[in-house]
Amino acid sequence: MDAQSLRGGRRRDCLRAAAAMAMLGPLAWRDAAAGAQAEEPLADAVRTALSASIANSAPPKPGFTRIEDRLAYLRWLGAMSDKLKPRKAERQTRIEFLETLWYESKRASLQPELVLGLVQVESGFRKYAISSAGARGYMQVMPFWARLIGDGDVSRLFHMQTNLRFGCVILRHYLEREQGDLYMALGRYNGSRGRPEYPNAVLGARKQWLLSA
Repeated sequence: MDAQSLRGGRRRDCLRAAAAMAMLGPLAWRDAAAGAQAEEPLADAVRTALSASIANSAPPKPGFTRIEDRLAYLRWLGAMSDKLKPRKAERQTRIEFLETLWYESKRASLQPELVLGLVQVESGFRKYAISSAGARGYMQVMPFWARLIGDGDVSRLFHMQTNLRFGCVILRHYLEREQGDLYMALGRYNGSRGRPEYPNAVLGARKQWLLSA
């Protein structure tokens, strides 16, 4: 894709996001639960690694070498689609969201059910949600991340796969900073490190998305 086409595509994305926000009005702000995630200085090596993780694009279509794994994935997709239906009524939209979330979760070595719980708490599964702190989209990504490890285009945080990729990469980064302590990593993601409310909310929401729940 040439530079002119890329700029045109980004402009269309921006216009679509603006139109959607105009239609949603004040509802776009309701119940967006992101805290004031802190902008912290990143070592050059960390910034480079995170930027590479964001930029490494691939379609959210999983590949399986074993038929058992594919069948397990299809069972997961069907079960999650049924659970998500009250929040996303249109089937194709729902399936595309779940396929992308599963792909980006696995890509970041995260449990998809954990990411579903986080999205539920952060945005209530609303693509154009904005918090009072300015965090955007499904995983309520703060705009400064677009500058730190992205291309600086904040409007792209309303793009489904871009938002899920940023959110999953950021949570993985915080998990590594907290040496695998999920409780502390979730607190850092929300900007409330050390406080129980947010981690407990996400972990509680995760239970609703487990296949046995």
